[in-house]
Amino acid sequence: MSEIKQNEFSAPEDGGEEKDWAAAKAFFDNLKTNKPRPPKPRYAVTIAVSSRTLFNMVEEREIYEEEGVEKYVAHQQEHENEPLMPGPAFPFVKALMNVNSRLRELYPDSEELFDIVLMTNNHAQVGVRLINSINHYDLTIERFCMTGGQSPIGYLKAYMTNLYLSKDADKVMEAIAEGIAAATMFSLDTTTELSETQLRVAFDGDAVLFSDESEIIVKRQGLDSFFEHEKKFENKPLAQGPLKCFLEALGKLQRKFYAKNERMSCPIRTYLVTARSAASSGARVLKTLRSWGLEIDEALFLAGAPKGPLLEKIRPHIYFDDQMFHIEGAKELGTISAHVPYGIGQKYHKGKVIEKPTNATKTSHVAE
Repeated sequence: MSEIKQNEFSAPEDGGEEKDWAAAKAFFDNLKTNKPRPPKPRYAVTIAVSSRTLFNMVEEREIYEEEGVEKYVAHQQEHENEPLMPGPAFPFVKALMNVNSRLRELYPDSEELFDIVLMTNNHAQVGVRLINSINHYDLTIERFCMTGGQSPIGYLKAYMTNLYLSKDADKVMEAIAEGIAAATMFSLDTTTELSETQLRVAFDGDAVLFSDESEIIVKRQGLDSFFEHEKKFENKPLAQGPLKCFLEALGKLQRKFYAKNERMSCPIRTYLVTARSAASSGARVLKTLRSWGLEIDEALFLAGAPKGPLLEKIRPHIYFDDQMFHIEGAKELGTISAHVPYGIGQKYHKGKVIEKPTNATKTSHVAE
């Protein structure tokens, strides 16, 4: 998986790049504006979101599928002064911006901030409506990547992406194959009230933060073999999973608040919500996090119980899980969920083997 970006005290790798950024910073600082300057990508935690995760584009999507790309683009241009409604990633993005505001209060000159990039395969002609919608909601999104029908995945590394969110499962799998943390987001039928002062991110463990090494044993050999395996290898750290680097990035920003004696009022809170049993298989998980030098604020071991009721109490801005069974249960109780299509869990649904991994979304060539 992709490594976390170097910190701001590291020696620059490219003197030319540093000079370019210094010149850009000087130019920007001389301009009279209330808009915060985007952080340098090398130091930022970059979150790439598709247009359909940031905004509700169900109507537009139907036009694209039923009438074609030309009608779709024409519709977007005709309605470009009408802001799009918020999509599933919208509350998450707003929470990221709140964290940035707090960080700027404590570290006015720091480049270690969240940087949100709109990563979409929409045509540039649709860009005006997207820009107008972003400005309508006062979102700080300055970097765009609009690929005109081509997959944007090849640009993720160039944008130094820490997390990619899309509604297209195929693109998400392509990103994970490239070593980039990614997940497929799902819309809710109801609106859930979320914290406006604290970013809450919940993770499943196996095949999300950790590899699917242990989950393979559960699926193929059963729980007793799994418990024996975890006990035997309790002191051997699990291999990292696709979202370990995103937890690492969150931890880096959390420590900036701790350094200012702001631990109790830190605007980032992380949760591990796992089907593991604490006594039988929990120690290896906690020791793995410790070996990585990472903290998790709350660890919830459910011993196979449904996750939805606990998530309903947490009310995360985003919850990551590798199994659609858990995603569906969380969605039913109003949790904004994101599927991580990684590991052996993609071959099973509700404990039964399936012929082909379930993709809850259809590939889109433009309206993403």
